[in-house]
Amino acid sequence: MAVVFGGRSSEHGISVVTAGAVLRAIDRSKYDVLPIGITTDGRWALTADEPDRMAISDRKVPSVAELAESEDGGVVLPVDPGNREVVYSEPGAVPKALGEVDVVFPMLHGPYGEDGTLQGLLELSGVPYVGAGVLASAVGQDKEYMKRVFTSFGLPVGPYLVIRPREWQREEKQARQRVADFAGEHGWPLFIKPARAGSSIGITKVDSFDGLDEAIAEAQRHDPKIIVEALLRGREIECGVLEFEDGPRASVPAEIPPVQAHDYYDFEAKYIDSTPGLVPAPLTPEETAEVQRLAVEAFEAASCEGLVRADFFLTEDGRFVINEINTMPGFTPISMYPQMWEKSGVGYAELVDRLIQAALNRSTGLR
Repeated sequence: MAVVFGGRSSEHGISVVTAGAVLRAIDRSKYDVLPIGITTDGRWALTADEPDRMAISDRKVPSVAELAESEDGGVVLPVDPGNREVVYSEPGAVPKALGEVDVVFPMLHGPYGEDGTLQGLLELSGVPYVGAGVLASAVGQDKEYMKRVFTSFGLPVGPYLVIRPREWQREEKQARQRVADFAGEHGWPLFIKPARAGSSIGITKVDSFDGLDEAIAEAQRHDPKIIVEALLRGREIECGVLEFEDGPRASVPAEIPPVQAHDYYDFEAKYIDSTPGLVPAPLTPEETAEVQRLAVEAFEAASCEGLVRADFFLTEDGRFVINEINTMPGFTPISMYPQMWEKSGVGYAELVDRLIQAALNRSTGLR
């Protein structure tokens, strides 16, 4: 099996950290593992199978470039469904066959990996893979269409506004007015986010118009399409969904407590200065059942497969509002998804194995 990680998105480093944790957990008596890293410029590199080098150190995330066995060698995945042999080549050298790949565990976060692009390549290749298919991956990556899908299925979402790149480039004044109208209706602060990024990267909390342009520029560094969301006052609740033989099931939920010195749950609060989540979340039995029900409904609404982490707000008036789903949630040692399943009776190694086995038992193509 191949574990593919890194990638071209701004979540490159977190993907490497996640892959390190998974490589550590894979049962090597059952699986021969081929680690493949994708560099930030898109090169598929053969990397060292050394999970200890794939951790956050001195507040810095690792990169594929640091792990690659060569500065210019490349791994090529077959696109012929009848051939699953992976080939490695370097300039001036004879290409070397690395063996056949039976399944891929794509540990990529963000665009060019978690968004359906890699899933489409694997579908063309006829290689089974862990996690959501092309459609669900794309829906799970794009916050606008995710919310549109949820709304169409009757799931509760918070107020939001989308500004597309052409609108900002051609009608900047009108776009600002739309934000002004939105703020007038829902109040400040607002959250300005890249529409297709994760790990809380590129997000800015804006308290007035004074910081709006800077916040939009920061979001657009990661995605030309941005989404503006109103503040929802309440508690942050997460719930994991895992596909079993009889269908998807929800884990016990978790609560994300506020992180001191951080105004909201940004990248550093999530990965650098994080505090332990509350697992299980201190909810009533009725609240627990409701968020589990909504998490499974979100999984089904987006046609997900394998796994999902669903993120909610429990508002001050007692309503659950879904914020987003993550079709390839983090598997770092501090990530909430494996912690929730640990408390639900599925340990880390078993969780990884279940996902691999589910992928091996699922066909590619239309299903």
